[in-house]
Amino acid sequence: MTAHDASAAASSPTTVPLPADEPQRLRGIAADLGIPGFVDIHTHFMPTNVLDKVWGYFDHATERGLRPWPIAYRWDEEARVQRLRDMGVRAFTSMLYPHRAGMAEWLNGWSADFAARTPDCAHTSTFYPEPEAADYTRRALEAGTKVFKSHIQVGGYDPADPLLEPVWAQIAEAGVPVVIHCGSGPVPGRHTGLEPVRQVLGRHPDLALVIAHTGTPEYAEFLGLAQDYERVCLDTCMTFTPYIEERAPFPPELLSALVDLQDKVVLGSDYPNIPYPYSVQIDSIRGLGLGTDIERKILHDNGARLLGLD
Repeated sequence: MTAHDASAAASSPTTVPLPADEPQRLRGIAADLGIPGFVDIHTHFMPTNVLDKVWGYFDHATERGLRPWPIAYRWDEEARVQRLRDMGVRAFTSMLYPHRAGMAEWLNGWSADFAARTPDCAHTSTFYPEPEAADYTRRALEAGTKVFKSHIQVGGYDPADPLLEPVWAQIAEAGVPVVIHCGSGPVPGRHTGLEPVRQVLGRHPDLALVIAHTGTPEYAEFLGLAQDYERVCLDTCMTFTPYIEERAPFPPELLSALVDLQDKVVLGSDYPNIPYPYSVQIDSIRGLGLGTDIERKILHDNGARLLGLD
């Protein structure tokens, strides 16, 4: 651990021990699989004041009925980016999201600047149901956004809100993926669950939705959605890890469906906002025993295709 890391860890309410050989071991896994690195569709980079509030939420996780949720990589932005590179993450995202009106366009400006100075981060944008949403979504697409983030739980909005109709229409036409947190984990929201998303897809069946966290805990429902809609995918964010398996285990009987959807499952991690080392996510996916061909798809190929890297 560097002096910077030690200082950051000391300021954290609870620290997470990180393996000293984590970067080297993960690079070795990528080499063994014959991939140029990992493509992680679900990582978080935000303005400092926003990220501090996110971390503050998890610092008080037990007060919200959750297990303790220490932030494993509570480091400054430069250190967090470098760690991903050191671990062999070839491409990642800056998942960010508004919790109120008037916030999304400002976040989009920040993320455009972040992507410009961080070329291995896919230009990420977001939106909120508000009258201005159609205009700033159009500008984000014109600026080259590669992926959007929608957080139904934190935003507290209905994805089928009429104010989002022109947003979904533009994104569907552009073919840009949207990573959408719509499952009811870790705590349900007013509009989480399958039905609101199914309503949106009923009107925009060509949307490239990526169901965050594999839809935890509604795994079966959202795997079914990916079976029903050609462009619906799922990300692995925290799924299969011991931390999630303790409270919301992935049903073993659904593994065959996951194999059938092997071209639609992409690596997501929730880095840096995870209560364990990044390598746990990679090890948990590999621990499913899916075979190297499927592992290559999940850890690199599917995400690279989704972000247009190749």
